[in-house]
Amino acid sequence: MTCLSKMTEDDKVVFVKVLACLAQSDGNFDDNEKQFVFELFDAFGLPENKKDKLSKIEDEEAINEAKKITDRHVAMELIKEMCMLANSDGDLTERETMLIGRIGLAMNLELEKIEQISRWVIDRIIWIEEGKIIFEKV
Repeated sequence: MTCLSKMTEDDKVVFVKVLACLAQSDGNFDDNEKQFVFELFDAFGLPENKKDKLSKIEDEEAINEAKKITDRHVAMELIKEMCMLANSDGDLTERETMLIGRIGLAMNLELEKIEQISRWVIDRIIWIEEGKIIFEKV
């Protein structure tokens, strides 16, 4: 995450906008998704006047914005966060999957790398859920 601390304000805005677009892509920008996006917005220390740019972001706008992210490590972190967000509601849609792929390609990540990150996120989610069962926290 150290690469995220070196991001410019514009990169941080793009990062959050792309996540907001993904959260809205299933037609339901629910309270948990909004909370995640706005907490990240606040954690990045972004100015309040940029928060209004987070509602109703079209896929093409997000893809074009993502092209501005040129740091490979930041791009991989964004894909990781997108995968985690898309899987957080237990319903990974084809539209979300396609958007993640298109965003990754726009940032010059290879499809193989995007798939690798996605598999890692899914494995992580399974591992955490198995831990809850093993340690009787369900």
